[in-house]
Amino acid sequence: MPAFYDDDEFARLQAAGRDHLWLHFSRHSVYEQGEMPVIVKGEGAYLYDAKGKRYLDGLGGLFVNQLGHGRTDIAEAAAKQAAQLAFMPLWSYAHPMAMELAERVAGYAPGDLNRVFFTSGGGEAVESAWKLAKNYFKLTGKPTKHKVISRTIAYHGTPQGALSITGIPTMKQAFEPLVPSTFRVPNTNFYRAPERFQTGAAGDLEAFGRWAADEIAVAIENEGPDTVAAVFLEPVQNSGGCFPPPPGYFQRVREICDEYDVLLVSDEVICAFGRLGYWFGAERYGYQPDIITCAKGITSGYSPLGAMIASDRLMAPFLEGHTSFLHGYTFGGHPVSCAVAMANLDAFENEKVLEHVRDNEGAFRATLEQLNDLPIVGDVRGDGYFYGIELVKDKATKETFDDDESERLLRGFLSKALYDAGLYCRADDRGDPVIQLSPPLICDQSHFDEIEQILRVVLDKAATLL
Repeated sequence: MPAFYDDDEFARLQAAGRDHLWLHFSRHSVYEQGEMPVIVKGEGAYLYDAKGKRYLDGLGGLFVNQLGHGRTDIAEAAAKQAAQLAFMPLWSYAHPMAMELAERVAGYAPGDLNRVFFTSGGGEAVESAWKLAKNYFKLTGKPTKHKVISRTIAYHGTPQGALSITGIPTMKQAFEPLVPSTFRVPNTNFYRAPERFQTGAAGDLEAFGRWAADEIAVAIENEGPDTVAAVFLEPVQNSGGCFPPPPGYFQRVREICDEYDVLLVSDEVICAFGRLGYWFGAERYGYQPDIITCAKGITSGYSPLGAMIASDRLMAPFLEGHTSFLHGYTFGGHPVSCAVAMANLDAFENEKVLEHVRDNEGAFRATLEQLNDLPIVGDVRGDGYFYGIELVKDKATKETFDDDESERLLRGFLSKALYDAGLYCRADDRGDPVIQLSPPLICDQSHFDEIEQILRVVLDKAATLL
């Protein structure tokens, strides 16, 4: 396979893709006449397409690539493991890589989260967590506790259970009926908080957080505490454009979960492994979950892997008699993926990646906040190396775009214009229109400046088109 393609090779590749490849979350009608973007190479913080054009990977692939592209040390770890033991399922048997990785991940996890159940990816980790919650309560004499509470606009995955927990109606309608018994509470988007919390120069962020957390208690009461098994929350909510938690929010949620005997699941498929400058977002925000779900950054995308990390308390019923958790995946804890994860985590420690993020996150924020002078930019929010930029029609009133305007703005202009300008990121309208950024954790001020400069030019032009 050539690194880059001449015109004839590229045309052949396009025909193969157009006629046979079914892309994920994609409108294929646009490729009947236009070209399918093709990425063939990655190096550091950059991607290269089939013609050799370079793009800054401002999304880390899909909130995945923490260490940058083209790392031979990680590739060599994969090759070495594949040559020794390419595959072994974790069905009643173990292999050394899974055992060592489980010990290592448990060592990073907060509190007594010592039990690691490997999956192939994040959606499977979420699915596993819900199944464990229901199974656990059945085994401990509370069989009616099965319902789940999550937040509006929150995304938790595409499997039937994880999609049911997801709070984005438009993503669910095509697949209904889904798994019943999931319910939504407000998210922590302070920019769109109820007006009573917006008074004063800065508003009352802490009061908003208390209200948003207390709405979880209201939902539990409405459904009946004896029916609710778990609350699924991301440390920083992805969908809608990076909503950080207000001060005290997670501490209040923890109190509520304890009061009603409800499990707190920290969905860290994006936020874990350095995205927020810590191994886990729960550590950054100072709360203790009962379960953490993770994936993506555990391997920096060099091989598929996810995990559900559970407390010793949740494992306890499965250590007795003939009881087993009747759940698993063929490729969960794949030997090559586990070896890749170990090499990835070695690099995190040896290269002080977490410290790098914490040292540079303020500069990343400050650089992005320079865009606040653009009339189309309403809010810049996030933490660590994980940011959303909300776009507005009217900055003074926070008026957003209607569906037709959003379609023209995001899909009609921004997605292609940003890509053409050399920035791979996400223009998203699962909530109000946003641009999301999640660059590799190796990025520094030079990359921040490049992101800001491209965004400035493209957003400035976007504002004149509406």
